[in-house]
Order: sequence, then structure tokens, then C-alpha cells
Amino acid sequence: MRVKLKGINWTNKRLADGRTVTHYYAWRGGPRLEGEPGSPEFVASYERAYREQRKPEGETFKSIITAYMLSPDFTMLKDRTRSSYQRIIRLIEDAFGDLPIEALEDKRVSQDLLAWRDSMAATPCQADYAWRVLKLIISWARGRGFTAYRPPERVKPLYYGDRSDVIWEDQHIAWFIAVAPEPLKNALTMAAETGLRQGDLVVLPWSAYDPTPSPDAPSGWIRWTPSKTIDRWHPKGRPVRIPVTRRLRVLLDELWATRKGPIILLNSDGRPWNKSATLSTRWGAASDKAGIERLTFHDLRGTAVTRLSEAGCTPQEIRAITGHSLASIHRIFERYCARTNALASSAILKLERHRG
Repeated sequence: MRVKLKGINWTNKRLADGRTVTHYYAWRGGPRLEGEPGSPEFVASYERAYREQRKPEGETFKSIITAYMLSPDFTMLKDRTRSSYQRIIRLIEDAFGDLPIEALEDKRVSQDLLAWRDSMAATPCQADYAWRVLKLIISWARGRGFTAYRPPERVKPLYYGDRSDVIWEDQHIAWFIAVAPEPLKNALTMAAETGLRQGDLVVLPWSAYDPTPSPDAPSGWIRWTPSKTIDRWHPKGRPVRIPVTRRLRVLLDELWATRKGPIILLNSDGRPWNKSATLSTRWGAASDKAGIERLTFHDLRGTAVTRLSEAGCTPQEIRAITGHSLASIHRIFERYCARTNALASSAILKLERHRG
């Protein structure tokens, strides 16, 4: 994976034997970097150079923020995540930029940090996100010896996004299909039958679909790497292999016969959805027309998880389709899997069979 590092300077030098070599420096006049561009040694020496240049001992909290934003921990984030962090970091700088680092050793500082979080309680989701970013920066600084302060861990979040009882039931799907245009009906089927996120579905290419039957998947496979599984620790992501259901195979065969490009889902103009937000807007309008409240496109993912659970699938089996990590599957399962009558009935039947 190529990493964009800012400020790097380089010079070409001709050796005595006539060869030309390139030397890289952290910045103009800065220390020379080790290894080849993109190598772990190169990135490590870049980070070390900036850490030594901006070591924030005896300075303000803003110097810690600056050092963090120059580190690979920040520069290697996805563009969207980095932009989101920057918005929160501006709020942190406004509130605590001039705070002396020594003040972090005062036991009362936790009260000030939490009071800042609570001041955004009108938007609880954003308040919790800001708190996570602040803790992340402090953790980064503690790991490098800039401070020994550790924020309180067991802080109850202001927002809990549990939508486990919000699923698309058969009647909702029927109402939506009755009024929605064909492209939205196709998107509904794809989401409900695969459990993929909206952001993955709008860019899912035909190359991800393998219609070849196999004993494990009589209707073929969808092989895809969900975008949210790609990060600095998993630069290639965690691919999922989704067996195609009979219902989905019928749709894919119809779409293949009239395909107009490399992307499976197209809008009413016969073009790919440029942004998932566009699909959300059209989806919301169709839902309003159908008289459907509260339910969103993303709830189809929870619906898929619930249906798989009702069919007797284990969390590990569901994880293989949804792409969740093993560490988070049980938490995600609890959040997304609605507690339906079918699940309750299944549990009692198992109990009765066990009792004999």
C-alpha cells in the first residue's frame, strides 16, 4: 500500500562510479530518511523525525494535536475518516488548544473534558464521536511518553443506536415495491439478499458475480471486499463470499440481460449511482410515498441478519456473509438481530426437544 507523506524533500546525487542515487529527507533541511519510499523503515524514520522535531514537552495540548496530525497514525487514515477527524479536532483545539500539558496531571481535568463532551448533548451521536477522537489523541500521546494521563474508560455514551427492533417486515417490502421505481426495487432485493452495505452495493461490479453453480452455491457466488474492512491493518480488506439465493439469481439474470456497463445497480437513467447519498434521497421519497416510517435503507442489513438468524444461522455463519470482524460479531449481532417471534419460537422448540 502506498502512503502519502507530506513535506518530503529529495535530492539526486552522482556517485564516483557514475551511478545516480536519490536521497530522501523528512523536509527541506531535515534528517535523511531510511530505506526505500513506502517501506516500513522509511515510514518509521519519517514519523521519528517529526516526533523529535515537535516533541511537545512543556508545551500546550495543541502541540500534541499537531504532532498527532503529522504522524502516520493520522496521515494513513482513509480520506473520509481523516476529514471527519479534522472537523472534530478543530473543536478540540478551540476548547483545549492552550491547555498546558502539565495540566493533564491534575485529577480535575477529567471533569473539564467530560463537561466539554456533555456540552454537545443536544447532538449525542456527535458528542460521543468527539469524545472518542479526543481519547484517541490522548492515547496516542500517552503511548509516546508525552503524558501519563489516562481518560476515564467507563463513561456511559450519550447515544445508543440500537435499531434491533427496526426491520423490514414482509408488509413493508410489499408497500415499498408497490410504489417504488424499478431501480429501487432492484436495490432492495440486492440489499435484503446479500446483507451488503449501501456504499458497497452502489459500486458492486459484475466482476464480483460468478454465476457458475457449485455444490456449496447452486446459484453462484458474489465475491466482494466490503469497503469498511479496508484499513491500515488490513490494506487488502477482508473479502466475503456470499452464496447467491434463488431469488437473487432471478434478479441478476434479468439485469445481466440488459446490462449497460460494469456496475450491477443502475439508476433510472441507466447509470451507476454516483453517490450512495443520491440513492438515500430517492429511497426516502419512495418510503414516504409508501407510508413507511422510521425504516431506512441501512435497516435492510439488519433485516438480512435477522432473517439469517431465523433460519438457524450462527453468528459465525452470518459474519462470513456480512464481513464483520470476529471480535465485533457478537456486539453487532446483538445490535442488528431483531428479537422476532420466529426467534422466540425457535428457542422454545429447541428447549422442548432438549427436555424430551
